[in-house]
Amino acid sequence: MYQPLADQIRPKTLDEIVGQKHILGENGVLRRIIESGSIPNMVFYGPSGTGKTTLARVTAERTNRKLYRLNATTASISDIKAIIDELDTLLAPEGVLLYLDEIQYFNKKQQQSLLEFIENGKITLIASTTENPYFYVYNAILSRSTVFEFKPVSREDVLPAVYRAVRIYNQIKNVEIILEENVAEFISAACGGDVRKAINAVELLLSSAKKDGNTLHVTLNDTKLIAQRSSSRYDRDGNAHYDILSAYHKSLRGSDPDAALHYLARLLEAGDLPSACRRLLAATSEDVGLAYPQAIAIVKACVDSAMQLGLPEARLPLAEAVILVTTAPKSNSVVMAIDAAITDIREGKQSDIPDHLKDAHYEGAKNLGHGTTYKYPHDYKNNYVKQQYLPDRLKEKKYYRYGTNKAEEQAKAYWEKVKGTK
Repeated sequence: MYQPLADQIRPKTLDEIVGQKHILGENGVLRRIIESGSIPNMVFYGPSGTGKTTLARVTAERTNRKLYRLNATTASISDIKAIIDELDTLLAPEGVLLYLDEIQYFNKKQQQSLLEFIENGKITLIASTTENPYFYVYNAILSRSTVFEFKPVSREDVLPAVYRAVRIYNQIKNVEIILEENVAEFISAACGGDVRKAINAVELLLSSAKKDGNTLHVTLNDTKLIAQRSSSRYDRDGNAHYDILSAYHKSLRGSDPDAALHYLARLLEAGDLPSACRRLLAATSEDVGLAYPQAIAIVKACVDSAMQLGLPEARLPLAEAVILVTTAPKSNSVVMAIDAAITDIREGKQSDIPDHLKDAHYEGAKNLGHGTTYKYPHDYKNNYVKQQYLPDRLKEKKYYRYGTNKAEEQAKAYWEKVKGTK
């Protein structure tokens, strides 16, 4: 029966697991928990191929517990009840460890049903998910579990696993393997932190490699064809989508053109042109704002050009806009002002519009006193006259605060002079 190479070389000890040094390193907290033998209910959260399933297996072996593995995409509560029936039997004297993969696919009722099985401690739950558990896992499960985040494995940590896979394949097939220069390094970099993907690439390369007698030759060109684009870890509906957009926007706001270009490149390589454009426009108004009022017009022109050009040419006007936004002066006075106004409206802090501002373009308006005392600013010096515009309840309210940048400071000085408030 065929067994994938990734399963054949799956680590059997904590020391063999690559990556996750922040929790499984020499003094990592998760390593200490497993070595203590007292295993709590846990949620493993992170991308595919980062060791979640492997660690569940190692944990079961280290604690002498029987491991049951279910996938929430196909499992049901009846499957869990069948496992419970084995408790207190010779089949599971130490209790069982249930590994529930992709727990986010269990609905709320199914997740709630797990509670009765984990409360008495006879069954220990290790749930895994590629999505943020704080969005997808029921609170009652989270409150009874410890969440550990698994991170993409660095290329440096993937590299030994690639060489190990080659060595074991050599032993299984009894062949000599010659890797062209930089093959292992390319696989380690292209897998995007997914060890399983790297091992699968190794197996496919070795299976299709040119054979010369008892020797397999693996070329860099073949490697590039098989491992291409595998580093793009992206899902438009998943957590990675929002993490990349968040990093992109924060880099724009933080005036770091290199980082912003990096995240723009990740969005474009995933083909997500609309998100790249939308967040760029938002950052221009939110974070540049009135410090450089012309920026929004320039960025809009770049976005329009990008949408008209399409990929790959769209990268050029978008890169231009990204560099403009990151190197422009910054002001958040716009977003602070409008959000303050919206907050007051949502809190019900509004009252009747002053009579002099009400519509007076209809017969009978004067009888109601609407618009009769309105002062037309252009009839006055500097096109300004003092009068009340806000409703009575908010007439002293200040939403907009001038930023400390040059453009807004100049505007502030002008209006202080005109209004005589300096």
